[in-house]
Amino acid sequence: MKKQAFNPFLPSWEYIPDGEPHVFGDRVYLYGSHDHFRGYVYCLGDYVCWSAPVDDLGDWRYEGIIYRREQDPRNTDGKMVLFAPDVVQGADGRYYMYYIPNLSHIVSVAVCDTPAGKYEFYGFVRHADGNILGERKGDAPQFDPGVYREGQQTYLYTGFCPAQDASTEGPAVTILAPDMLTITEEPKTVIPNTCHAKGTSFEGHAFFEASSMRRRGDTYYFIYSSVHNHEMCYATAQAPVGPFTYRGVIVDNCDAGIDSYKAAGLKTALHCNNHGSFTEINGRWYMFYHRPTNGTQFSRQACAEEIFFTPEGLIRQTEMTSCGLNGGPLECGVFYDAYIACNLWNIYPDFQDDEKYRPMISQDGNDGDELPGYVCNMTDGATAGFKYFDCKGITKIDIKARGYMDGCFEVRTSPDGEICSRIEISECNYWETFTAPCHIPDGIHAIYITHVGGRIPTLGGFKLY
Repeated sequence: MKKQAFNPFLPSWEYIPDGEPHVFGDRVYLYGSHDHFRGYVYCLGDYVCWSAPVDDLGDWRYEGIIYRREQDPRNTDGKMVLFAPDVVQGADGRYYMYYIPNLSHIVSVAVCDTPAGKYEFYGFVRHADGNILGERKGDAPQFDPGVYREGQQTYLYTGFCPAQDASTEGPAVTILAPDMLTITEEPKTVIPNTCHAKGTSFEGHAFFEASSMRRRGDTYYFIYSSVHNHEMCYATAQAPVGPFTYRGVIVDNCDAGIDSYKAAGLKTALHCNNHGSFTEINGRWYMFYHRPTNGTQFSRQACAEEIFFTPEGLIRQTEMTSCGLNGGPLECGVFYDAYIACNLWNIYPDFQDDEKYRPMISQDGNDGDELPGYVCNMTDGATAGFKYFDCKGITKIDIKARGYMDGCFEVRTSPDGEICSRIEISECNYWETFTAPCHIPDGIHAIYITHVGGRIPTLGGFKLY
């Protein structure tokens, strides 16, 4: 790649959750909902699109607003926000975007001649008798559409299943005609929700939301967010309508389940709901998901991790990293903004303490201000983790920080490892760079930066050299 790629892979001031990646031609396009910085509810923004060349995943381009919420004929006053969308190319070559305004519970469709052009409203998904799906008696409320097409058939996956809600059996798949709107086969349950999962392979990881479908070889992968909320799970089948078998977790936005650098049950990041999917890009497979920022679930950012398949087509859970789409570790000798931290924790297990003590990603300014993010609330014992770096000949480290602070930052290559550097810090009103010797052996390493001392500094970034 010409540029390094980080997590989050979009600019630090952009907030795109619920990401559905699709490769069209020689570019990968990211479709998702659109949060605001310091948002007070989910998905306040209009739909925008970002894309990147398949051979340069560090070079994302803003495609602009592709659809405004007021374009939906049932939302001309703009009072409903736009929840997670998905896009599929129809047999006619056009691109169809399926979405649900938050209070409508029906599936709207917009269409465009190009992947990231200006979409126009097209219609509502409807039964063969003309009734709109979600409005006929007995229809389940529609939520989080995922779409997949093979030949002349389009498969629409929808569902929302809180843990104790027995009103539906689980998410459903609905088959659409070539017009991309008319139902040819009525909704059929795909996998169970919590109330129906006992005794099945899904027990303990039943469906909650965020349906998505992918195919790899002759295996179909149904990707979804489980009742644990922060994990993205998958099930496999030999047909897009199932039957599906639960297989495991792909990624978790607090690394629950990962036991490579800590105990499996320990959460090493603030978590929130999760939504995403995977796709093949230039011969590699990547899972897209999102993370929270600013101590809230309403300002979420897109991240991605490379995933690997066993010969049987199974996926081992991947840990969160800072290098995501980079295809390998990040190089040293470069300054890195602290917002690429993939792990954040304090001295309290699982972040069950008061919110004011939690280290978190934030930024200055208001929504839309193009200002770099940072890690704030670095209380005594708070740690920011960054993975991974190709370390060679490292003898020094620069730390950028600001705030009412004292004490030092300690640098390690593992959470409980030996101290590689201790950087003394002092109070400063504006960003200041502090330098200290740093001894890290050659090799690929994680970097953990821990604040030790009184008051609460803000970590702006660092450079190893």
